Amino acid sequence: MASFPLPIEDGVSYCGFNSEKSFGANSFLIEHPDGNWLIDSPRYLKHLIEAFEQRGGIAHIFLTHQDDVADSDKYAAHFGAKRVIHRADVEAAPIAEQIIDGEETSRIGSDFQIIPVPGHTAGSMALLYRDTFLFTGDHLWWNPYAQSLEAPTRLIWNKAALLDSLSKLLDHRFEWVLAGHGDRVHLSVEDMHRQVENLVTRRQRRGSSC
Repeated sequence: MASFPLPIEDGVSYCGFNSEKSFGANSFLIEHPDGNWLIDSPRYLKHLIEAFEQRGGIAHIFLTHQDDVADSDKYAAHFGAKRVIHRADVEAAPIAEQIIDGEETSRIGSDFQIIPVPGHTAGSMALLYRDTFLFTGDHLWWNPYAQSLEAPTRLIWNKAALLDSLSKLLDHRFEWVLAGHGDRVHLSVEDMHRQVENLVTRRQRRGSSC
């Protein structure tokens, strides 16, 4: 238990203690001098509360989509954190403090970019940190068996929007994909871009069967 949150790289950690309320989704912590970020929510546990307190608390809780809010309300109340969610998924967190509208990428400070990626849900979003770490929720993950990036093939709100959202990621540089479901992966910027290109091409070829 003492190993969680489990360090990944550069102040980014995997929280562990995945919550059944979010279908067992992964959640992550970013330690940042302007305030720490929690990406989606683990179970609300004393161990994690104490671990987050030791790291300076939580200032922001980024909710990738409506399925993975879990105990975010409890963490927000305890730490006075601001929850961030897209308006299209806001019913899952109706009193969230920051609502994202539209599909344009927005910046928070110099290190964070919020990228709306509708497809799995209407309000799915990814968070890009320091042009290195992409937190993807259920939008994108690594398949270790196929050695490729993958995206949903079922439980999709809009297939055309999903393809557009995957294509949007070609405009961004990143080395890590940190997913809510599925494996995480670290590749060079060039290899990651190639993986996204290959995924987009596969989905385009499959057309409406994606």
